[in-house]
Amino acid sequence: MNNIIIIVPILNEKKNIEILFKKLNTINIGFDLLFIDDNSSDGSREIIKNLAKNNQNINYIFRPKKMGVGSAHKDGFIWAYKKNYKIIITMDADLTHDPKYIKFLIEELENCDIVITSRFLKKNSLENWPLQRIFLTRTRHILISLLLSISYDASGAFRCINCEKISLSDLILAKNNGYAYFWESIFILHKKKYQITEIPINLSYRIVGSSKMTVKDIFISVSYLMIVFLKKILGKYNFK
Repeated sequence: MNNIIIIVPILNEKKNIEILFKKLNTINIGFDLLFIDDNSSDGSREIIKNLAKNNQNINYIFRPKKMGVGSAHKDGFIWAYKKNYKIIITMDADLTHDPKYIKFLIEELENCDIVITSRFLKKNSLENWPLQRIFLTRTRHILISLLLSISYDASGAFRCINCEKISLSDLILAKNNGYAYFWESIFILHKKKYQITEIPINLSYRIVGSSKMTVKDIFISVSYLMIVFLKKILGKYNFK
């Protein structure tokens, strides 16, 4: 077993899984891999099973129904902490997160508790993105920054966590199980005084497949952001 586990939530990513695995194998870092499938219907599970047969470092959790990307991360953290991994890396399966940044995440982790990647530390980081997606992404970032008083790119999933410094209970404390988990978890870690560092990345736009985020997901996330904001200013957000 390696000290590093890479957690990748999956929902209908049949065409990207093998490509991602090949790219990960180019980083020259020993790692184990955990796929968490949220009840895919496109054959993703069969691909994961076949990869696992030939690669001892591949693990998987097949969930009985769609439970949300935030929930998938929580299940992955619980699994990884039980196995006593020292470093957790989380990333998407859609090939927008380039594995070349993993070595920089791990290097930066020596100076902090969690490293998150940022789309806003340098110009033109959103490669080939449609203008409407850039607008939505930047608007969300501004809202989160203003309402929660955090400057980080808190809504991204590409992160590196020091398991010896951050408690499991704090990682899974966020109440949201969907996309809002990402910014809520950073909000909690910030409030609990963990050291958070960002590194700049370029984020390519998805080429194969389609985004799993729906208009409904966006509405739920924004509504939940307002709820957390109100609880914050009223002093009623529970950090325990």
